[in-house]
Amino acid sequence: MLKKSLLIALTLCVLVPSAFAQTVITVASDATWPPMEFVNRDKAITGFTPELMAAMEKASDIKFDIRNTAWDGIFAGLAAGKYDMIASSVSITDARKKAMSFSDPYFEVKQGVITKKTANIKSKADLEGKTAGAQIGTTGFLVTRKIKGVTMKSYDEIGLAVEDLYNGRTDAVVCDDAVAADYALTNEQYSKDLTLAFLLKSDTPEYLGFAFKKGTSDEKLKLVNDALQKVKASGEYDRIFKKWF
Repeated sequence: MLKKSLLIALTLCVLVPSAFAQTVITVASDATWPPMEFVNRDKAITGFTPELMAAMEKASDIKFDIRNTAWDGIFAGLAAGKYDMIASSVSITDARKKAMSFSDPYFEVKQGVITKKTANIKSKADLEGKTAGAQIGTTGFLVTRKIKGVTMKSYDEIGLAVEDLYNGRTDAVVCDDAVAADYALTNEQYSKDLTLAFLLKSDTPEYLGFAFKKGTSDEKLKLVNDALQKVKASGEYDRIFKKWF
């Protein structure tokens, strides 16, 4: 009887850890994009996306290991296998889908134009002859440089672009609407002088997704998509959205 009990105990020791096994996914995030992803006063990465991923962890066996990574080179790092996934407000585009794989969309985004309150810039046509800033490689940068008569200025971080606008070195900044609203409408320093002037209209909706290296297993993508779907179905997604927006 003792031997049998010992055998059962040893078997449980082997089985229990596997029952709680987690799939660890290393994540790169350029945490300079409030309120989507940013570093708070406690030096912790927070925002809408990190909180969404935390909810996805609770709804699945996934463990996200988030690493603050500069936007410059973030896609090259993914291709080189330095991390498994990018969660950094990456828009799903046809060009990007050729170079990487995407999860299901988790956020719809538009491009917002920040200006000084005293500027007479109310539409895309008003940007002609003006200097606009945007973070390099972002949708805001790619869209704005196509506008006729606009002089583009690129930045490694969106906060540097907003600072230049605030100091009168540029006429406008273009970035995701949630980020534009955060800087122009709620930021204690900038909201006194800046405003969200208008949104750039697009013919097709723009969505954010979690980006993976091309060729990532369907199993890993399914894990992430299933977790995202569970968070949406439970109503937790809506709660997180209302908190940040």
